[in-house]
Parts: sequence; C-alpha cells; structure tokens
Amino acid sequence: MPSASCDTFLDDIEDIVSQEDSKPQDRHFARKHVIPKVRRRNTQKYLQDENSPPSDSTIPGIQKIWIRTWGCSHNNSDGEYMAGQLAAYGYKITENASEADLWLLNSCTVKNPAEDHFRNSIKKAQEENKKVVLAGCVPQAQPRQDYLKGLSIIGVQQIDRVVEVVEETIKGHSVRLLGQKKDNGKRLGGARLDLPKIRKNPLIEIISINTGCLNACTYCKTKHARGNLASYPVDELVDRAKQSFQEGVCEIWLTSEDTGAYGRDIGTSLPALLWKLVEVIPAGAMLRLGMTNPPYILEHLEEMAKILSHPRVYAFLHVPVQSASDSVLVDMKREYCVADFKRVVDFLKDKVPGITIATDIICGFPGETDEDFQETVKLVEEYKFPSLFINQFYPRPGTPAAKMEQVPAQVKKQRTKDLSQVFHSYNPYDHKIGERQRVLVTEESFDSKFYVAHNRFYEQVLVPKNPTFMGKMVEVNVYESGKHFMKGQPVSDAKVYTPSISKPLAKGEISGLTEEFRNRLGNHLNSVSHTLDATQRNSARSRMALPLQRLHQDCALRMSVVLALFAFLFAFLIKVYN
Repeated sequence: MPSASCDTFLDDIEDIVSQEDSKPQDRHFARKHVIPKVRRRNTQKYLQDENSPPSDSTIPGIQKIWIRTWGCSHNNSDGEYMAGQLAAYGYKITENASEADLWLLNSCTVKNPAEDHFRNSIKKAQEENKKVVLAGCVPQAQPRQDYLKGLSIIGVQQIDRVVEVVEETIKGHSVRLLGQKKDNGKRLGGARLDLPKIRKNPLIEIISINTGCLNACTYCKTKHARGNLASYPVDELVDRAKQSFQEGVCEIWLTSEDTGAYGRDIGTSLPALLWKLVEVIPAGAMLRLGMTNPPYILEHLEEMAKILSHPRVYAFLHVPVQSASDSVLVDMKREYCVADFKRVVDFLKDKVPGITIATDIICGFPGETDEDFQETVKLVEEYKFPSLFINQFYPRPGTPAAKMEQVPAQVKKQRTKDLSQVFHSYNPYDHKIGERQRVLVTEESFDSKFYVAHNRFYEQVLVPKNPTFMGKMVEVNVYESGKHFMKGQPVSDAKVYTPSISKPLAKGEISGLTEEFRNRLGNHLNSVSHTLDATQRNSARSRMALPLQRLHQDCALRMSVVLALFAFLFAFLIKVYN
C-alpha cells in the first residue's frame, strides 16, 4: 500500500485510499455475506440481579433488638418502656445478644464501674458489627465523649421516641434526641406513663413518680442527666397504678431520684400521693416506697408513719445517710446533719414497730479523715441496718468532688472492707426464727431453687417452688435465717390469698396498649405494609422493564450504526463523483 508523503496536501481524510482498497459500493454489496455474531448474556447473573432487592430496601420494624440496662429501678422502668414500644411496632426483643441486629444500651452514671461496663459493651457491639443505640444517664450527661461519637442517643426524657431513633439507626443514620419535655415552658416529669412496656417481672410495676431532684450533691453525676425536680401529676400516677393492677400486677415500686421531694414543683406532696394510691391497691397487693433523702421526709414524719403502717404498704424506707460525719456531709452538700438522719430513723422505728430502714454509705469521700470514718462505723454498729449499701467513692468527671483532694485509693479500699466486716458481724433475722408470717411471692431465686417472697417489712423470705404460690400471699413458718434472707415453710392450714385482680400478663407480653397507641400503631404498620408492597411492586416493575429496556437499547444502537454508515457512504459518493 503506497504511503502519502508528509508534505502532500490532502483536501480531506478520505483522500487516504489506495487502489487496492475496496470501494464503498463493494463493501455495501458484501454486507449480505456478513453473519452477525450473537452475544451470549450471563443468564445466571441476570437472574440474580432480578431477585436482588434494591440497595435501599431495609425495612425497619422487623429486626431483633437486645436491650441491656444498668443502674437503678428508675432506669429499669425506662428500659421496660422502650422494650414495650419497640415490640409494639413489630421489633422482636431478644435475650440473645449475638442474634440481635441492634443493641440498645441503657446506661448508669452513678459509679465508674457501671460506665466501664457500658463502654465495653459499645466496643463489643462495634466489633460484632451491630447497630447501636445508647440511652440512660451517661450519654445524657456527657454526649460529647469520644467513645460516643457517631452513635445514636435517646435522652432520658425522650424514651417515647425510641422507635424513631431505632428506625433511623437501622437505616444507617446517627440520631440524637436529648431535649427536655416541657408544657408551656414548664419542665415535665418525662415521657407519658401510659406508654406500652414489657415488664421484666409481670408481677411488679415500677412507677417513676418524678425525675430529677432539688439537691446539688458534689459527687453526683446523675443530676447532670436527670436535672431538677419535675413531678408527674397525682391523677396520672393513680391511673398508671390502676392500669397495672388490671394487668395482673401485685406489687408496685415507686421510684425516683428522691421520692421525698415529690410534688414540691406542682403544689402537692408525697403523703398526698400515697393516700390516693392506697385507695386503689386491691387486697393481696402491696406498695413499696423508694429512696428518700432526710431533708424532705422530715416535714412529713407523722403522715409517713401512718402510711407505712397501712396493711397494703410495706413498712420499709430507704434513707441514704452517706456519712455520719457532719463535716463530710457539708462537703457533700447533703443539706442535713447526722442528727436529722437519726431523728427520721428513731421516729419511724418508734411509730412503725419492726420497720426496715435501708441506707447508703460512701467510703473515702475527699477530705474524709479516720475520725470521720469511725463516726460512720459507730452509726452502723448502733443501728445495725439490715440493708446497707456500701460504696467506695469514685470521682465522676465534671462533678465538684472530682476536683477535691482525693483520699488515697488504698485507704478507700480498706475503709470499704472494714465497714463491710462490721455489716457482716451481725445477723438481723435470727430472732425471727419460729415466727408465722404472711408473705407475697413475686419471683424466682437466682439459683432457681426457691421462690422469693417478702413479708410486711420487705424482708426477703425464701419459700418452696410451688407454682400455685406465685403472685399470691401465703402464710409460712420461718425455720432458718441468713444474712440477707429467711426461709419459710408454708403452714399446713395456710390460706393462699389471691389478689382481687386480673391474671398476670405472660412474660414478654406488652403492657399498656391504649386505644390511642393502637391507632398510631395501625397507621405505622400500614405504612410499613405499603412500603413493603411498593418495594415489591417496584422490584417487579424493574424486572419486567429491564428486558424491554435492554431491547430498546440494542435496537437504538443498531439503528445508529446503520444511519452512520449511510451518512458516511453518501458523503463519500458525493466526493468521488464530483
């Protein structure tokens, strides 16, 4: 083939053609001898594409969720409410963490070990590629901590929106709801009390009567999360109690950060609430009052003694002293002195014979001297508290106590050990052997060998595992005692007292599905159903449209090639014959 010289002028690129090259008309007539090669499609891959769901087809409401809660009974109640709402919307609450799609971790900020467990659980969830939603006091108090970055958070007053947060998290989004509930600018106690819940124990209802407190204790981190006092109205609490009894509950726990302060923000009081509640407690059921600090119970001692003597109220009160040193109490900003605490205890012991007083003590608070600690030891030896919670001091970040001069760690540990030895030096129930007591059976022991019941003073009594006893009051003879319990044998002529209430819900059954919530749930489920139907229809349309689309593309490509060839031929012929 002759080559064209570089200096030869060409009018057009088409001039580069030799005599040996076939002419356009020759190529045109030769086309009938061309046999097109059929391209084989990857049929298997095509079928897989047809059956694969769209990449954005994750439908919330069908996943498995594992819930872990640390801390107080208030936190446990929050966890029960969140479980109930999620289950009502279709999620499956599982006790198997490994099979769950999402972990809901409900935290406690009181002590360092509890937060350490929380942090480790987050790490484990991430290692196992689980979706994570965080709740409770830790993220509410310090949401900007490094190990919380990028994770969804549901605030302690936003638990009624847990479904929204879980849905968005499952879709791959990070959501944070940390606001406060308010009505006309006034802070509310929290989420509504009539929300669905799944009780950990179907026989026990935990009711939070208020959130937050009026104190500013220098060691307390919970205040940063729960805030100032905000009480629920009396009628809402009474309605919640009624609903619980209608669902087979036989024991109610009233809880909050400080039950004694209840009502001060809404013009009522704890005794006023309690008198309304005892009116609706059925025979055979009991009410247990939660923790109260000394300053707020002092004003109501007379009324409280009468209420704690009521046959359907446990003669039990949890009154934390924390230290028997006035100087330490001042540094803690506890707003009472040791004499105030003793006045509360002495008065109630006198007016309510046999009452159980439980208390808390912190060992090694900053500035605590050996003399201060010995005062606390003497208090325990004097009152021989049957229920005593001994805590080594842990400085919590952001609290005034964390900035104080700390007691050496070894000293704190030794004081904790010494006080524990004092506590274990006496047996509070030995004198009760041989007594005949009426007890309410509510749960199974940890070793599964006994049922757990409580007597009039909320003292633990272990009874034989007779299924007919569960949720009932029975009479027993006490034949043995330990440090934290007694053992009772049902008497031969024992009468089983059945609370005049409904059959308890099954374990895991959802409580509190009101008509309003059912309507909201129905709308949500319809939305999910429509979404599923739409996804399926769109997927079907996509599968039907895909072959047609490919056919149209092939036809268009062939037509474009033919037109291009004709245009090329036409232009060349004009050039040749001109």
